[in-house]
Amino acid sequence: MQLAWLQTFMAVYHTGSFTKAARELGVTQPTVTQQIRSMELEIGHRLFERTTRGTVPTPRATILAQDVRESMISLNAAIDRHFTPIDQNRPLRLGTTAELAASRVVPPLARLVADGTDVRVLTGVSHELLSRLGEGFLDMVISTTRPRRRGIEATPLCDEELVLVASPRLAEETFPDGPGTGTGRELGKAVLITYAETLPLVREYWRVVFDRDPDIHIGAVVPDLRAILAAVAAGAGISVLPRCLCEEALAEGAVVPLIRPEVPPINTLYLAVRNGALQDYRLSRIHSELLRTAQHWT
Repeated sequence: MQLAWLQTFMAVYHTGSFTKAARELGVTQPTVTQQIRSMELEIGHRLFERTTRGTVPTPRATILAQDVRESMISLNAAIDRHFTPIDQNRPLRLGTTAELAASRVVPPLARLVADGTDVRVLTGVSHELLSRLGEGFLDMVISTTRPRRRGIEATPLCDEELVLVASPRLAEETFPDGPGTGTGRELGKAVLITYAETLPLVREYWRVVFDRDPDIHIGAVVPDLRAILAAVAAGAGISVLPRCLCEEALAEGAVVPLIRPEVPPINTLYLAVRNGALQDYRLSRIHSELLRTAQHWT
C-alpha cells in the first residue's frame, strides 16, 4: 500500500469525482483511476461506485476514510515540515465560507494579489474545509469553528455577536409585547432556517441563552448566511446570524431581534494552518494581514 494511493483515495472520497480529485492532486484522471484500482486489488474490495449522482464511496471506503483521516493529517503535516520544499510559484489555497470570502477575506488580500501572490479560494462548510486542510489540499482555512485536529494550529481571528432574528411580522406573532427574554419555549412552533443540519451558530446560541440544545423544526438548510438573511426577511422562518452580517437589515427594520439576552452570545473565527506552514513567507503575509484587518471588523 503506497502513501500516494491513500492520498488519492481521500481526494476522491471528499470530492466525489475522479476528475476533481485529479485536478486537486495535479495529476491526470487516468492516474487517479489506476491508483484507485490498485488499492482495490490490494485490499480485495471495491471502494467506489459510479452512479448518476457521481462517484459514491462503498461502506468499506467510508470505514477506511474514517480510520485513516487523522493519521493522514499528521503524516501530511510531517511531510510538509521536513520533506516538501516551498514552491513560491504554486498558488496558495484558502478555504472559508462563501459570505466570509465576500465580506471579510478577499478584500484584505487584494493588495497582496496585486503584488504577485497568487491565491485560490475554496468555499464550503468549515468542518469539511478543515479536513481538506489537514489532508494537505488547502494551505489555510478561515473557520467559524475551533479546529480540534492533530497537526493543525489555530489563531483566534475575531469574535462576532450572534443575534436571533425574524421578520417584523413573525416577531410580532411570537412576542406581541416586544422581544422576549424567556426560556425559548415560545419558539417551539417556529420554523428554523439554518446553515447546516448540525445547526452551527444556532446550537451555540441556544446553549448560551437557553442553557439547552435547540429543539426546533428545521424548515430549510441553506449554506450561505446571506441567503438565510434574505429568507428570514421574507418571512420563511427564524435564524441565528452574526450581527455584523445583519446589521444593515436590523437598522432598516427588514429583520428584528427576537430575544435580547443580557449577555449576547459570541462566535469566534479562527485562522487555521498546518503545523509549520507559516514558514512559507507568502502564507505568513496573508496570516498577518488578516489578523491586522480583523481588528477593525465590526
